[in-house]
Amino acid sequence: MDAVQAPAHVRSDLDRRIELVSMDRFCEDITVALYLVGDRTSATVHSYGGRAAVPARLAWLAEAMQVLGGMRSSGDDGRTVGFTCGSWHELAARRAFLEACKVDPANPLAIRPLATNDARTGQYITVVPLGNGGYHVGAVAEDPAAESRAPAVAAGLVKLAGLDTDRDHPTIVRFSCGAPHDELVGLLLPRAINVRAALREIEQAAGRGVLVAPSAQEAGA
Repeated sequence: MDAVQAPAHVRSDLDRRIELVSMDRFCEDITVALYLVGDRTSATVHSYGGRAAVPARLAWLAEAMQVLGGMRSSGDDGRTVGFTCGSWHELAARRAFLEACKVDPANPLAIRPLATNDARTGQYITVVPLGNGGYHVGAVAEDPAAESRAPAVAAGLVKLAGLDTDRDHPTIVRFSCGAPHDELVGLLLPRAINVRAALREIEQAAGRGVLVAPSAQEAGA
């Protein structure tokens, strides 16, 4: 039996898989994944799906990661992204990929604000850039006697993006690269409010199998 030919958009320099979405509901339920590539400061959106719509979908997801996560295009394939600071923030990249996969491509991409409502506690959460990659998380409560959610949200950002904490100020977090990542923080902020659910989603995604090349599938048949 002849080997199945891989689609034209398959690349051979894939390194470690970072994240996987087993069924992309916006592109015929294909499996898409994010793989580390090159010098390990960038990653590519990848799929072995052979349908005609796949290349455009992969390019759109990479574009969404750039808009939503403040990332940049890396290389000339239209599917590889990195961070503008030149460092690699893997936890943040995973989250940006997952969020991009949730966005309906029929709607315009928009940068998320550095503020959101915590509906459960009635607090308005804000994040203020401090420079040098630092951010201060604040909370305004409807009830002046309510315990501030700011330290918990700051801790959520740390868990979701691997940020550094300020030992003396629990509401201050910082990117180790020392560069600003405002778009990324705005994207992560709503998830940081309910960080347990966000982490559970990542764990579930990690257990949904692997992305296998058509040739490998054929060989194992």
